[in-house]
Amino acid sequence: MATQIDKEACREAYNQVRDDNTDINWAVFKYENNIIVPGGQGTDYEDFKRMCTDDARLFGFVRITTGDAMSKRAKFTLITWIGECISGLQRAKISTDKTLVKDIVQNFAKEFMISDPRELDEDYIRTELKKAGGANYDAQAE
Repeated sequence: MATQIDKEACREAYNQVRDDNTDINWAVFKYENNIIVPGGQGTDYEDFKRMCTDDARLFGFVRITTGDAMSKRAKFTLITWIGECISGLQRAKISTDKTLVKDIVQNFAKEFMISDPRELDEDYIRTELKKAGGANYDAQAE
């Protein structure tokens, strides 16, 4: 059975992360049987990381504030999480299912595919987003 996505619900969660007038800085899209649905959202990156368990496969859309003394700006990333206990078939399927998510989540600076919890470190993600983000005036202070 082909995977489907709840477009309206996922789009609403995506827009809340992108909205500068909310504190929400992440949303998760998870599987309920063969449908991708919003699986939660929040303001604390640690809460997002706790959803990335060994038996989970999900997509996370995350806002990270980067910048320097000259300017602060929001950068967005799409994280595909595949836990260690996910079967080979489900691992393969997530790559094709990601196109459904990308129809909703269209604006992000960098994409990650992660299976190791250490790679979810917020400082690591922030550093990678800075590299993808153009001018870095902090480099002058180093």
